[in-house]
Amino acid sequence: MDELWLDHDLGGDDTIWPVVEVLERAAFDKRPFDVGVINIHSANPAGAAKVALVLRRWGYYVRVASCSTEVGYLDGHAVN
Repeated sequence: MDELWLDHDLGGDDTIWPVVEVLERAAFDKRPFDVGVINIHSANPAGAAKVALVLRRWGYYVRVASCSTEVGYLDGHAVN
């Protein structure tokens, strides 16, 4: 099974929304991407939930993998 892993916050002001919009558009055009499961991992629970809601609405199978504040940090600590 194919998997796509998405992180909501990419650093600075960048988010995964441009990718979500591509996935949405493909589904709207009746040619959704053939992805077995989309895993969303993020230290931003609200952002992860919003991405999951949007992608599920378009028929994608979505799992929210984690909302830990330690996701994405080396050794579990934020890099300052």
